[in-house]
Amino acid sequence: MKPKTVFVCQECGSQSPKWLGRCAECGAWNSLVEERAQESTPSAGGHRYALSGPSGAARPYSEIAIEGNPRLSTGIDEFDRVLGGGVVPGSLVLLGGEPGIGKSTLLLQAGANMARTIGPVLYSSGEESEHQIKLRGERLAVGKAPLYLLAETCLERILEETARIKPALVIVDSVQTVFSQKFQSAPGSIGQVREAATQMLFTAKGQNIPTFLVGHVTKDGSLAGPKALEHVVDTVLYFEGERHHSHRVVRAVKNRFGAISELGVFEMTSAGLRPVPNPSKMFLAERPSNVPGSAVLCSVEGSRPILVEVQALVSTSTYGTARRTASGIDQQRLSLLLAVLEKRAGLNLIGDDVFVNIAGGMTVDEPASDLGVLAAVASSVRNRVIPLATAMFGEVGLAGEVRGTAQAALRVREAAQMGFRRCIMPEANIDPADRSQPGGECELVGVRTVGEALDALLQ
Repeated sequence: MKPKTVFVCQECGSQSPKWLGRCAECGAWNSLVEERAQESTPSAGGHRYALSGPSGAARPYSEIAIEGNPRLSTGIDEFDRVLGGGVVPGSLVLLGGEPGIGKSTLLLQAGANMARTIGPVLYSSGEESEHQIKLRGERLAVGKAPLYLLAETCLERILEETARIKPALVIVDSVQTVFSQKFQSAPGSIGQVREAATQMLFTAKGQNIPTFLVGHVTKDGSLAGPKALEHVVDTVLYFEGERHHSHRVVRAVKNRFGAISELGVFEMTSAGLRPVPNPSKMFLAERPSNVPGSAVLCSVEGSRPILVEVQALVSTSTYGTARRTASGIDQQRLSLLLAVLEKRAGLNLIGDDVFVNIAGGMTVDEPASDLGVLAAVASSVRNRVIPLATAMFGEVGLAGEVRGTAQAALRVREAAQMGFRRCIMPEANIDPADRSQPGGECELVGVRTVGEALDALLQ
């Protein structure tokens, strides 16, 4: 008898008895893949997705005691910062990033550190052999740490080794290569990814073992696989960075045990990833002096203030249509700010090419970066230099007003510590009782409109 097959959407998981060019549920094109249908057979042990342990009655909120589980340090301060202070026992963490960005290197470093200080660590790889991992480990100086290597893609074998070794940490690289023998579909399909993530979740929660999963990303930069994968895990981290720059950024977009949008900065070296304790110093190290079109922006990523350089170049267009090119900021946001600059500040940019870049390969997407972008563009248009000791931040509205931003004191304090003596900021963020930064000599200049800001910067 021919086995029954169904067509499963790799985006949302919906099933169809026949192939369709477009999924009827989520509307994705060419996402249906043929898989063998699974017959549901009741087992004596209950449903395989049932939670482990006896089921209990509902308890009042006031009677539930909070168990204090100390966080486990990975030995990498920047990584602990992104995780919210360390690894929570029993948590499931998903780390995604471009191929070759350094995901395996970072997790191997963290695994070796935890193996030395806490206990044995199981590193399961479905993409590399033990010898390849050992070669990387020699470069990272892993040494004689109790680190167990497993080149395996079968989910059941990984769970067996986890039960045998009883490690303090499990690393699975990557979840798209793991398959379960209960399904006939290929590894990486929506059924296999969901099964692997669910079983690893039950193992992590049931045995109180923190687990890291490495995830592939699609061509648009989002995590591959079903969206349910991100809902299952406790923490989602993105590993970002430019291939032509030495620094890497780990960003938290979901964290049940800490703040989201936290940022960790690393530098890729021959000996692995090295944490950067002062990112502002690194991003401003090669800032040119006495050059128009350069402005320093006080940005905040999570709870960390970072000073970055915004560079702008405005030149006469040689073609009929002016070009707008942005690197490190949103292209649509740049077009909006240029329209505000023309309408509210009287600068004629309709026939000029505008190029804006965040130096160092950093990406800034918060509204407080508006004032820095406008200042850099205006400086290039007027060919006037912004003083080196001046920093700025502020959100710009369509009416040309400069709106207040969050965590203003944190931004000013970072600018003062980096040696800046003047800060252009929204008037709404300045306390009338004290217009100077406590503990420093940074002069605070409050502005209400774009015109006032440009006058204060380029006077």
